[in-house]
Amino acid sequence: MPTVSGRLTPNAPLAPLVWFKSGGLADWLFEPKDVQDLSEFLANLDPATPVMALGLGSNLIVRDGGWRGVVVRLGKAFSFARADGTSLTCGGGTSGILVSSTARDAGIAGLEFLRSIPGTVGGFVRMNGGAYGRETKDVLINCTIVLRDGTVQSLPVDALGYTYRHSTLPEGAIVVEAVFHGTLGDPQAIQAEMDRIAAAREESQPLRSKTGGSTFKNPDGHKAWALVDAAGCRGLTIGDAQVSEKHCNFLLNLGAATSADIEALGEEVRTRVKAHSGVTLEWEIQRVGEVA
Repeated sequence: MPTVSGRLTPNAPLAPLVWFKSGGLADWLFEPKDVQDLSEFLANLDPATPVMALGLGSNLIVRDGGWRGVVVRLGKAFSFARADGTSLTCGGGTSGILVSSTARDAGIAGLEFLRSIPGTVGGFVRMNGGAYGRETKDVLINCTIVLRDGTVQSLPVDALGYTYRHSTLPEGAIVVEAVFHGTLGDPQAIQAEMDRIAAAREESQPLRSKTGGSTFKNPDGHKAWALVDAAGCRGLTIGDAQVSEKHCNFLLNLGAATSADIEALGEEVRTRVKAHSGVTLEWEIQRVGEVA
């Protein structure tokens, strides 16, 4: 491994770092000190070594055989949000809650929905994360990425090829910074909207469970949860993995589920939905690593 200024850990357990609390080890876990540290590391790393960025681990199944390569986790150095007028510059490791609360304090409206995305800036910029009628593409100005070869680039939103829960960011590119825009607003009104969103999530989603967030993308003209429910999958279990009874587009780890259990449950749901409605559900949760 190249010499680094940050922390480089061999045989690192990933289960504690993901919401499902399951999965195997990474060959290496790299927590860079800053953008330069990350850029130099990637430039000097064997090009054949797989690299994966990890945020809060909310939208991810790490398979039980682990990750053969390097996992890059953006820590405190990449968790910041700075307001300037009606724009907000944020690090790739910044949570949606910190983004929206910083915007509120600066009187910037329009970013409240980011409070409800259980991830970091890097994740929702890559995946065009969205909720409550808005998406990342609606508020992003530009982002800074580090490519797999260590090159640092700045890309405007129009260059990201955004569609529903998808971007054309290159494989292996890591989002280290993003600039968002909003409009002038009253902090109290912004907080009220954030409170409304938080209450709606609390009422409808299993937030206090070991889960991965929304499991499947909403197909055109359909809600994924409704298709899952109609196919009789609410509460369905495989091992300790369960389709949430509260919101059946969420899978749960009831305690000792393996990643194989969770992924198998998702595939069973897809099979039953296809048989019942003819609709093929697409995974929204990312599934990575080796099968044990």
